[in-house]
Amino acid sequence: MVEKFVGTWKMSSSENFDDYMKAIGVGFATRQMGNMAKPNFLLSVDDAGVISMKSQTTFKTTELKFKLDEEFDETTADDRKTKTLVTLENGKLIQKQTWDGKTTTLEREIQDGKLIAKCVMDDVVAVRTYEKEA
Repeated sequence: MVEKFVGTWKMSSSENFDDYMKAIGVGFATRQMGNMAKPNFLLSVDDAGVISMKSQTTFKTTELKFKLDEEFDETTADDRKTKTLVTLENGKLIQKQTWDGKTTTLEREIQDGKLIAKCVMDDVVAVRTYEKEA
């Protein structure tokens, strides 16, 4: 099921991301860079079932390597140290990050050939849309 996410995706729109970054505690300067960045999102899977998710911008490239349903330590692009678990539920890749008693969820799904990433922290929701590169 994760195969449909494999590929290189270019961000085409971002809604409410500044409010989401505020909600997870990102400082002003980092938010300014985050708002300007138009990341490419690359997802691949190796023969052992290890998933690689890479986010590339002109400012920073981050890469996660993990297996579904296995918790791992993540250092996020904004330098939070989280316990992260990625699961596949109803065709959605669900990435749950927990740190300092807080939890945020990033839901990724394919809709009409686009990758929709929904970032949720409490009642704040950001939606980032990506289009697949040929």
